[in-house]
Amino acid sequence: MNIVVCVKQVPDPETPASQFAVDEAAKRVIPAQGIAPVVNPYDPQATEAALRLRDAAGEGTITVISLGPDSARDAIKHALAMGADEGILLSDPSFEGIDNFQTAAILAETIKKVGIPDLILMGRAAADWDMGVVPIGVAQLLDIPCVTVAKAVEVGDGNITVERVLDDGFETVETTLPAVVSVSNEFGEPRYPQLRQIMLAAKKNVEVWDKESLGLDPASVGSDNRLLALEALYVPKVESNVEVIQGDSPEEKARNLALKLREAKLI
Repeated sequence: MNIVVCVKQVPDPETPASQFAVDEAAKRVIPAQGIAPVVNPYDPQATEAALRLRDAAGEGTITVISLGPDSARDAIKHALAMGADEGILLSDPSFEGIDNFQTAAILAETIKKVGIPDLILMGRAAADWDMGVVPIGVAQLLDIPCVTVAKAVEVGDGNITVERVLDDGFETVETTLPAVVSVSNEFGEPRYPQLRQIMLAAKKNVEVWDKESLGLDPASVGSDNRLLALEALYVPKVESNVEVIQGDSPEEKARNLALKLREAKLI
């Protein structure tokens, strides 16, 4: 069974609020000094799902793809250390500042070049923007089914059965392969790479493809060609005003509170 897993590198979600900063003019997050980016928290579950399916099939290849700067190579190496076979880094200056639609288009072109596999797995969303639309976009561009927010995945007889997470429970759906599936954290804990696996992964080659390698139209990439306009990016200011209602007894406090609410025309 041949599987593609898409992973992403994101700013560490554990970054202290005091060290989180935004360049409002450039509309970008300023990397926190001394805190390295990490693998998107949902992506190891997607890699784990791929490994279990390959083990169940008895054979197959798992290709890991990541779009980002050269540091995103670490996200690929993590998946390789877990047991994936090969990695491709999509890195180009024109890939900086792109939106989710452009990301989906670049990933779709990459998957076409690799050869559409039996299954494409991704995390349910990226922890930085938390939109979860790239899996659907890739599926639409490849004209194949998409199932989102999976907690369990089984393959058999050319079909895939997925148990999905809903707001009020779960549902089971079945569709044909190839397909795109986004995997949720409810899938379970991913395996932790051992030291030997990490050392072996460090020796594996990661191919680097740019926009020329993919034959992309320059007008389709770059922050100036975003389809989703980014109007503003800022850290919201939280302000609160608290007034303690005084009184010698609970009844007096209640009366004073009622008077305050009446003055504010809330009652």
